[in-house]
Amino acid sequence: MNKQTIEENIGRVLEKTDYKNLGARRQGKVRDIYTQPDKIILVSTDRYSAFDRNLALIPFKGQVLTQTSKFWFDQTKDIIQNHIISSPDPNVVVVKKCSVIPIEMVVRGYITGVTGTSLWTLYNGGQRDFGDFTLPDGIKKNQKLDHPLLTPTTKADDHDRPLTTKDIVEQKIVPEELWKQLADTATKLFKRGQEVALSRGLILVDTKYEFGLAEDGKLMLIDEIHTPDSSRYWQADSYQRRINAGQEPQNFDKEFLRLWFKQNSDPYNDKTLPPAPADMVAELSSRYIQIYEQITGEKFETDLETQIGERIAENLKQFQIN
Repeated sequence: MNKQTIEENIGRVLEKTDYKNLGARRQGKVRDIYTQPDKIILVSTDRYSAFDRNLALIPFKGQVLTQTSKFWFDQTKDIIQNHIISSPDPNVVVVKKCSVIPIEMVVRGYITGVTGTSLWTLYNGGQRDFGDFTLPDGIKKNQKLDHPLLTPTTKADDHDRPLTTKDIVEQKIVPEELWKQLADTATKLFKRGQEVALSRGLILVDTKYEFGLAEDGKLMLIDEIHTPDSSRYWQADSYQRRINAGQEPQNFDKEFLRLWFKQNSDPYNDKTLPPAPADMVAELSSRYIQIYEQITGEKFETDLETQIGERIAENLKQFQIN
């Protein structure tokens, strides 16, 4: 899909849903969640969130995230079972219910980041011992690590807290055997992700996974996998050249819109925010579509005639309950 088509469809967005007879509704940052006795319906909207609030609506973002996750769930189903039952609409997945494990499995293949909790920021500030591993002196920013590193965190709505194996075992967050299985599975998923991404000209830099226990007690991959919202990607062909030149790797950048809001408002305190510039919205939509096409090798296709909410409602009729 070219930029002109995106600009012509800048208003074709899904802000939220409120379907009846689909079960109890809960609204997440991006997805609307409908819970039924035996399954959950996840509807991906086009909400773009930062600063704990919705900043803008990005055309086709919900479909990109849903279809990217579907691709990766299929690519990794030989490693671990996942929660997908079906996908009755491009923005929707119907998934199995499970007991969610309260740990986010963050896996890193490179040392990078700019936030206060990023591996590079901590390392650059002098930290070498990270609990489960110790890094040597002399590592440069954006350098590939000798092997993928796990930096798990608590899974919380407000603030994630770093965890170590010792924390997890001593606090009995999960049994030790289950923790070993989580660590092994997350590492295998990440290595598969790196292999497939590299075959598409991309470096999977870091990501996060979420898991649950199915009814039979077996481990199951849930939520999303290797999407541009949960993962960091760099372009592989320019990586070494840019590193040698002292430049940042060429990445999938969705931060420019967040930074615009930071420069033009006080996102944490202003009651009303300025509208996102249309050209920036179109550019971000274009980037989501481009990364989807590069990851999957598929051309992005969508219905430009039917209103999104109406299309989803029609496709979810089969799942209505009294």
